[in-house]
Amino acid sequence: MNEPLAERIRPKTLEDYISQLHLVGDNGSLTHQIKKGIIPSLILWGPPGTGKTTLANIIAMESGRPFYTLSAINSGVKDIREVIDKAKQSGGLFTTKNPILFIDEIHRFSKSQQDSLLAAVEKGWVTLIGATTENPSFEVIPALLSRCQVYILKEFGKDDLVALLERAIALDKHLKSKTITLKETDALLRLSGGDGRKLLNMFELVINSESGDTIEITNDLVLQKVQKNTVRYDKTGEQHYDIISAFIKSIRGSDPNAAVYWLARMIEGGEDVKFIARRMLIAASEDIGLANPTALVMANTTFQAVTTIGYPEARIILSQCAIYLATSPKSNGSYMAINRALKTVTDTGDLSVPIALRNAPTKLMKDIGYGAEYKYAHDYQNNFVEAEFLPEDISGTSFYKPNNNQRENAIKEFLKNRWKDKYSV
Repeated sequence: MNEPLAERIRPKTLEDYISQLHLVGDNGSLTHQIKKGIIPSLILWGPPGTGKTTLANIIAMESGRPFYTLSAINSGVKDIREVIDKAKQSGGLFTTKNPILFIDEIHRFSKSQQDSLLAAVEKGWVTLIGATTENPSFEVIPALLSRCQVYILKEFGKDDLVALLERAIALDKHLKSKTITLKETDALLRLSGGDGRKLLNMFELVINSESGDTIEITNDLVLQKVQKNTVRYDKTGEQHYDIISAFIKSIRGSDPNAAVYWLARMIEGGEDVKFIARRMLIAASEDIGLANPTALVMANTTFQAVTTIGYPEARIILSQCAIYLATSPKSNGSYMAINRALKTVTDTGDLSVPIALRNAPTKLMKDIGYGAEYKYAHDYQNNFVEAEFLPEDISGTSFYKPNNNQRENAIKEFLKNRWKDKYSV
């Protein structure tokens, strides 16, 4: 009974695995590879408690490969080399059964630690499976990332979490000895924050706190038994995502006081300074954009500065940037424009480039008219000439719609003066 409930009922086959159907469902992107045993090196990226470690174990079990595991928290280069040496002895380049090396929290590995994996992955001595809660584009070195496929695990939905509870009641020996009724689950699901491990830990705590063998799970019982400390900041759990969400929404809502408060919560909890700065970079473009283009410059400078300086002085720079972003005029015009454009590309496919806009590096291309009708804007008054720059099928489509703020009102006037009624801006 010392082993946690989540570990006792950990699924061992794909049939028992709950959720992530986009990866391991009947038509999942990993299902066929797992069944065939043809596994590429890969990175599993997703929130805590969404089954990354479990999926790695199932992949190893289903493919029949030797399985080695390291945790980035307590492993160094020496440990990596020792495991790779063992793996080379049990598999290698000329077998499809090369061992699997699973590294939990791979984002915590330094550059030199990640470098030590490159040869083993490239030469096929091991198939690497890394698990991370952080964006691998930022936390995994490019050379290693280019050798891996990235698969994204989604936060558990309500039905998935209820299925986890029902599975625990049905399978666990200790729980099966009791009569447990799930009358209400809202409190458990809300407090879990989509983290399956956290859900099962809380569920077990509630069950073990009751003396009888007949237990009815209600919201009141859960709230009574589960001690919550809302001041404590969990860098890898629910509050990591809730507080950064509150921080960004405070910036978007132009409330500098709230932004600095949530920033202080993260700083006090020891949040990664780069994570905070990175999110402000995104907000500077997504939520402020062309209403104040300098916001992106400020956020980028902040990211570079705090990466160099670190805590405790970085708190001052983060605060300055957060207040600047919160008090900047807001626009999501650029964000919405690219979303509209991407949808149009998806809907219309690869439309031909108008012949006047095509590159003509050879005589043949010039002879058949490439670029012949192109009007060079600088040859005309105000460096502008009205022409069509979109494919004919979507001619006149407006993706960018300026928002109502001083900067974009000027952009709106600029477009109106140039294009008159062609675009509705």
